[in-house]
Amino acid sequence: MDTNQFLYNIDAEQSFLGALLSEPELIKDSRIKPLHLSQFKHRNLLAAMIELDSKGIPIDLVAIVEQVGRDNIGSVGGHKYLSDLTESVPTTANISFYEKLIFEYWQKREMSKIAEEIKQNAAHEDVSATIQTSISNLMRLEDATGDEEDGAIQNDLLDIYEELATPKGEITGMRSGFAELDRMTSGFQKQELVIIAARPSVGKTAFCLNVAANFMGSSLNQYSGGAVGIFSLEMSRKQLLKRMASILGNINADAMRTGNLTANDWNKLSQANGILGSADLRIFDRPGVTVNEIWSKARKMKREYAGKDILIIIDYLQLITGSAKHRGNRTQEIGEISRMLKHMARELDICVIALSQLSRGVEQRQDKRPMMSDIRESGQIEQDADVIGFLYRDDYYDKESKSKNIIEIIIAKQRNGPVGTVSLAFIKEYGLFLNLERRFDS
Repeated sequence: MDTNQFLYNIDAEQSFLGALLSEPELIKDSRIKPLHLSQFKHRNLLAAMIELDSKGIPIDLVAIVEQVGRDNIGSVGGHKYLSDLTESVPTTANISFYEKLIFEYWQKREMSKIAEEIKQNAAHEDVSATIQTSISNLMRLEDATGDEEDGAIQNDLLDIYEELATPKGEITGMRSGFAELDRMTSGFQKQELVIIAARPSVGKTAFCLNVAANFMGSSLNQYSGGAVGIFSLEMSRKQLLKRMASILGNINADAMRTGNLTANDWNKLSQANGILGSADLRIFDRPGVTVNEIWSKARKMKREYAGKDILIIIDYLQLITGSAKHRGNRTQEIGEISRMLKHMARELDICVIALSQLSRGVEQRQDKRPMMSDIRESGQIEQDADVIGFLYRDDYYDKESKSKNIIEIIIAKQRNGPVGTVSLAFIKEYGLFLNLERRFDS
């Protein structure tokens, strides 16, 4: 058996380079160097891309050919090989996994070299000197982890001191625009996964569109707002934009749907479209999207809106396409999706709000306010989520309810804060949520 086959992972190297060719900006965050790659053409290709990046030249196939020289294109595999690399990677979301594999296989090759040196030196060198040299070489290899995280706490202690010395007030995270909700959560926090769950047609999508509009336009407490990415797996981009225009312009949703607008509505629509046109907003409406694809789009937004807070909204979690490896086990599939969304929030330093459907079990109880167990495939979701909020409208079940146009936001879980209920006004004609203390004028 050829043991050398265990020292190389050509697939990982090709996937890594293909990801860089598909999304060249990733090279700025990569810790992989040409020496870590096993193939001569791969080392040459990465060196060419690093050189182009250092010169501020956009990395593409044309620039690479110019960098290495047209007569020397074979040194990086040739035109067809470069094209095949680009087309072979469906998503760049897994690049950190490819980097980890590349580094581990480089360490294996280095260990093999050290073992060969030990074997050679053992026959001719002093035993003590051979042992000491070998230990030093192995320790050097162990220290070269490729991971800059060393677990040191000193900088964090200093950051905590500075944060406490300059308090930001009650709201430390991303504002929803709803005073009581923001006070309870201190705003939606970066690196957190927030689950908003309700029965169909209660108002999940409308609530998150309101949060998005408020978050992008907030200017309170020197907070300049942020960028929002919406992944709509059920509704088209145009449908969502119509609903946001209704919210921003106080335009009747039925009129928006039928096109039966008054002259005043047209004026409001023009103003709402002006706001949306200048907003830091991206809407992705391809059905059947995977977490890897969401991750890739979110990473691009992170670079596009550098310095801004990023809020990602997913409508809704159960429509994300999971891995085929679970063979129809929906609980395991949703569990993996939930874990990946939480990991994405942490790694990209963003807030992720995922909407979730509730089971019909709610309808069987006298008190129809949702509980944790009502979330479909709830186990892993409940564990991964930092915040879980349920939406409840009494007039959804009782048309004669005294609480008409009132919606409850029930915070059932909050990892770093209190639980409780916040009530908001819900103007269904416009899909508009309002603080109850505010008076609504049409």
